[in-house]
Amino acid sequence: MVERYRAGPDGWPDDAGCPILHVDMDAFYASVELRERPELRDKPVVVAGGSVRGVVLAANYPARAFGVRSAMPAARARRLCPQAIFLPPSRGKYEAVSRAVMGLFRELTPLVEPLSLDEAFLDVGGALRRLGMSPARIGAELRRRVAAEHDLTCSVGVASTKFVAKLASGLAKPDGMVVVPRDESLAFLHPLPVSALWGVGERTAERLLAVGLRRVGDVAATPLSRLRRTLGVAAAEHLYALANGHDDRAVEPEVAEKSIGAEETFEVDQPDRDAVKRELLRLSERTAASLRRRGLRGRTVSIKVRFGDFTTITRSRTLPVATDVTQQIYRTAAQLLAEQTPPGAIRLIGVRVEQLGDDGGEQLTLDAPERGWREADQAADEARGRFGHAAVRPASLLD
Repeated sequence: MVERYRAGPDGWPDDAGCPILHVDMDAFYASVELRERPELRDKPVVVAGGSVRGVVLAANYPARAFGVRSAMPAARARRLCPQAIFLPPSRGKYEAVSRAVMGLFRELTPLVEPLSLDEAFLDVGGALRRLGMSPARIGAELRRRVAAEHDLTCSVGVASTKFVAKLASGLAKPDGMVVVPRDESLAFLHPLPVSALWGVGERTAERLLAVGLRRVGDVAATPLSRLRRTLGVAAAEHLYALANGHDDRAVEPEVAEKSIGAEETFEVDQPDRDAVKRELLRLSERTAASLRRRGLRGRTVSIKVRFGDFTTITRSRTLPVATDVTQQIYRTAAQLLAEQTPPGAIRLIGVRVEQLGDDGGEQLTLDAPERGWREADQAADEARGRFGHAAVRPASLLD
């Protein structure tokens, strides 16, 4: 079925009425690293955190042949592929490459909706006349430019809706393009397994299989009343619409970030709360720097704590004034840890700032000093920009 819709050197299926493109970079983190290590491209390569409990950020396709997948524990990846070459992630590099690639997309159309660093939806409907190209031709040109200008490959899905375009790009991997004609959307969707439906996880798939619904076409043909009894009203109506090809979501180029944060898994469960607080400081510093880079501040600080038995809790506190200051975020997070977290060895700690808004100027309080922590953060940002991240850091993190 995939070959029926795959674009090739001789052309592609009819793309009239298919203005939605989903572009997914191939093995993005690994591919960025391999630009500087081309001799490793035919070998299994895994990008993963360096700790014992690190997880796989990306694996190239030779590594995937052994079953290695992103988000997998690095220890399991080593067992599956002992001969794999493990590379540490290069912080900052992926964001820079992503900005450049997204900039290329925006040269073709202003309607670009990034989903992450390595994938985005594009609506090229308004750009067809200006560019003198069809949607699939734009997809082919985009793939050519990504390869020529960034030495990376990407896969593209072209369809009439976001849902079908995203499925198509997944089936195009690696380094391909799949075009689903508007009038063939149901013929494309219905043979796929129910797990292909957006929102169907492992448990929902089990419930659908238990009542004999194995394919998307089975869901589409099932009376909505029966689906509601099986899944509940909201989930049933959502999946029924998708299975019948209905997805009226538009490409949203200005999707506001809802929260920014960072988290870390300790190499061994950590019983020492002073050590956990030091990690909170480091994570608060990263989170605050991310806020300042984006020109954002947030009012709610939350922490995520996972204990050795995998019990996970979150605690939050809303501040009177939005902030992007490291010390304020850290003090709030540390108070939440001390006051609202039960005892026990901690496996993972995280910090997140929510209720974000644009940095529209600082709201001062009567007792605020003329110079404070925000000025210190700004000076540290400038120093790190010139001399690297390790140029300035809190004294307690020097070890």
